[in-house]
Order: sequence, then C-alpha cells, then structure tokens
Amino acid sequence: MNLFNIIKEIETADPEIHERMSPRRDAIKNITSFGSKVAVAALPFAFVTLFKKAYGAVPTPAVNDVLNFALKLEYLEAYFYKTALSVPGLIIDTGYIETIGNDENGHIGALRQLLGDAAVASPQFDLTAKGAFPDVLSNYDTFLTVANMLEDTGVRAYIGQATNLLGNQLLLITALSIQVVESRHAAAIRQLRKSRGAVIEPWITGSSSLSNDTGIPSFNANYAGENNVIQNGIDVTTLSSASGSTTPYAVATQAFDEPLTKEAVLALVAPFFA
Repeated sequence: MNLFNIIKEIETADPEIHERMSPRRDAIKNITSFGSKVAVAALPFAFVTLFKKAYGAVPTPAVNDVLNFALKLEYLEAYFYKTALSVPGLIIDTGYIETIGNDENGHIGALRQLLGDAAVASPQFDLTAKGAFPDVLSNYDTFLTVANMLEDTGVRAYIGQATNLLGNQLLLITALSIQVVESRHAAAIRQLRKSRGAVIEPWITGSSSLSNDTGIPSFNANYAGENNVIQNGIDVTTLSSASGSTTPYAVATQAFDEPLTKEAVLALVAPFFA
C-alpha cells in the first residue's frame, strides 16, 4: 500500500486529515512497536481502523477517490503475482512469490474494507506493458525482471512522499513500517534474479554514468537519479573511513534510495493498464 501517496492526496481532498487523526493515538498505540511479523502484517488493517475512527464511518467522496486510486495500483500488483502463479511451471521460487502476493492481497482487503460499497472493481491489465515484455508470463527471468522494476519503483514512491508526513508522527511510523515490508519485497526479487545469473545486488547500485542497474534500458526512467552521491549537500564519495580510504562510488549510491514523485510513478505504471 503506497501510504505516503495516499496521505498526500487525502491532505488535498481533506485539509483537516491530520486534525482528524492526531488525537486518535489509542487507535494505533499497539502498532508502534514492530518487533513481530504479526504487527507488520496487521499494519494495513490498523490503518483502516485509524481511518474509521477518524471519519466515524466512511471517508468523504473526495477521500474515496484517493483511496480508489491506491486500490487500483494494489489490484495491479496482486494481479501480476496471482496470474504468474497460475501459469503452470512458470514460477520456480513459489515461497517468495506467494508471500509477496499475499501481502498485496492484504492491502487490497484493507482498502476495500475501508471503502465499503464505494470500492471500485479491478480494472483490466496488460502485464506485457503494451508489448514491452511479451514473454512476462512464459519466461521466469522476464517475470522477475518486471517484478524487480515494480517493487523498486514502489519503494522510491514511498520515499518521495515521506517528508509530507513529518508533521504527524503516528502516520509516519505506520507508513515507514509498511515501506520496510515493500523494501523486503524488492530485495527478495533482486536476490532471486542474482541467484539466476543477473549481475545485480539486493539493493540498487548506480555508477557515475548509469543509474539503472537492472540491465534493461527501458527501465531507465524508473531509476532516474539512483547514481546520485550528493546527500544533504555532501558528496558521500569524499567521506573517509578511519583508515583514510574514501567511499567507493557504488557504495555511496547503494546507501540511499532516491525519491520518485507521484506524477513520475503514474507515468511509469501507465503501460500496465489496458
């Protein structure tokens, strides 16, 4: 669930959203400690509880529009994994993929519970992205490559909206905790690709001339800026260790995931909608 983008858009639809939620500390006082998988798995539903208490029943029509947009994106991810798992012999590492798919289905359930009768039905999808990946459902490596891109893009979308929640600690904690789960998805998919021979790490690695490390040029826009080494005005490659050695360029890029704007994310996923 891209909670950062959801909250940012809801702020536009309902400027009083933080006032509605900030007093509701009891609603999530038990989910601000994330020492167990159960707590993490329950986060989307805790978010639903928080919203129910904030609005009394269901969100306003304007907020529903925002939540339905998020629901469509969750439909895409869940459909992607469900469809691939249904193809005989396609998925080799079923444990990983089933877990990720179950997480996405949990997000759908949370959003649908929140929206009630206002929830939209799933749209139609083109998992080939308008023919860009014609063998995505017949070639396991292509499937993993597309999953790699979708998960990395989602993680960067979260980061792009993080600063919008700095004024509300409870929402920020909840959103960052969900983002951690999405980051694990991305790392797992990347590790699966690496185990099958792809020259890739579980984290995004840029170089001085390249930000896209997936080996697929058509993904360049998804990784724009990932070779940035300037953080808070400091060139990370100039930082020295106790031994005097400076930070390698690749390590400097691995240490940070760069943000993507909502508009950029929308453009990137558009080809997957029929």
